[in-house]
Amino acid sequence: MRSLPILLLCVTVCSTYPLDAASRGEDTSMELLQKYLENYYGLVKDGIQFVRRKDSSPVVKKIQEMQKFLGLEMTGKLDSNTLEMIHKPRCGVPDVGHFSTFPGMPKWRKNHLTYRIVNYTPDLPRDAVDSAIEKALKVWEEVTPLTFSRVHEGEADIMISFAVREHGDFIPFDGPGYNLAHAYAPGPGINGDAHFDDDEQWTKDTSGINLFLVAAHELGHSLGLLHSDNPEALMYPVYDSFVDLAGFHLSQDDVDGIQSLYGPAPVTTQDPVVPTESSPSDPGQDSPPTMCDPALSFDAVSTLRGEILFFKDRHFWRKSLRTFEPEFYLISSFWPSLPSSVDAACEVTSKDTVFIFKGNQFWAIRGHEVQAGYPRSIYTLGFPPTVRKIDAAISDKEKKKTYFFVEDKYWRFDEKSQSMEPGFPRQVAKDFPGVDSKVDAVFEAFGFFYFFNGSSQLEFDPNAKKVTHVLKSNNWLNC
Repeated sequence: MRSLPILLLCVTVCSTYPLDAASRGEDTSMELLQKYLENYYGLVKDGIQFVRRKDSSPVVKKIQEMQKFLGLEMTGKLDSNTLEMIHKPRCGVPDVGHFSTFPGMPKWRKNHLTYRIVNYTPDLPRDAVDSAIEKALKVWEEVTPLTFSRVHEGEADIMISFAVREHGDFIPFDGPGYNLAHAYAPGPGINGDAHFDDDEQWTKDTSGINLFLVAAHELGHSLGLLHSDNPEALMYPVYDSFVDLAGFHLSQDDVDGIQSLYGPAPVTTQDPVVPTESSPSDPGQDSPPTMCDPALSFDAVSTLRGEILFFKDRHFWRKSLRTFEPEFYLISSFWPSLPSSVDAACEVTSKDTVFIFKGNQFWAIRGHEVQAGYPRSIYTLGFPPTVRKIDAAISDKEKKKTYFFVEDKYWRFDEKSQSMEPGFPRQVAKDFPGVDSKVDAVFEAFGFFYFFNGSSQLEFDPNAKKVTHVLKSNNWLNC
């Protein structure tokens, strides 16, 4: 069986219809809907048009199925929102069904992949094409163990080319405004390759078809990803020309998908820095903390792409739930511009970002990079001037709320509106019964909140609103 390519299909938008051809326009819309359901939602191609069907219930169910996947109101009718959606550019792989052509979860069985740009579009300078492809691969490289290197001749794992009409894979392009590109799932030969329709107007911005955005989406398919029903995801089937290119980053949905295939990215490629008491890493500084000291406390604790970071003075422990032994590093070996002895830290997974707080400032880190434009003042988040520092912070990824603990009170920040919620601060002891004293650090794991105070930690069930276990702070470090 020939491998099924993953197509990016652009449907021409009809913005107006002649008044004397309204019925013809309606028929055209119904034909478009029928093809849409047949191509992407498994509607049986029986040659019967919608208007001639006596039993419309299968059609209604398919329309509702499509509306549900695309985040529309499930009316079961071709309403204006549905019509607008099916006119939008989109990827041509089915949204539901037909995945049997991808046996199992196709993925590359190695972490280092090669790619080759076979030819170029005349729409852009060569260096702009090189940059767009490199940037598109970097999107996936940053959140996985995958690495990519370019070759200039011979066979590469991912062969990238521009073509028009029939180009040798039996899936011809069809001119401007329709199929934008297609890619193949991982595997030998043509599998993994990505083809771009050179009848499109490829651009560096969104004045035409943005090469970076299409390439990032298609290369996601080349790595094994199918479609997401999350409209914020890069792998959502509908092409979005309104993406903020300057601030582009993968959604957590994309990250979860690719990491389900390849696992998370290593935080750094540097060797661990493990200072010892006999040879401190920086003369004149105190000796590094001892992991299993029964009196050990933490300055801050945060997750980072599935791992847990425990900050203490100038150092931190990095603990993966997949490995037994934690690793010990200098903060400066990862993030040279971050301060030591931080006050608080928390990961906002929807932004793939960890925020670090010290005094009245905070930093944003993504992987091993501190983001530009930081540090910023905590007062930009909505804190009153009476708050001089944050003791602890935690982000609830389900509710999209971030909690900031300051002494015996806490504030709550809404990630959607990007503002502090009214009615705060509130008493910690009232809303988190059993957590009565000042919070040094807090993070979430397995549906529980873990509050740290000195050498102790409290496991708190946010649903039952009670403390379920009292543990030593360094319990996570296998002590």
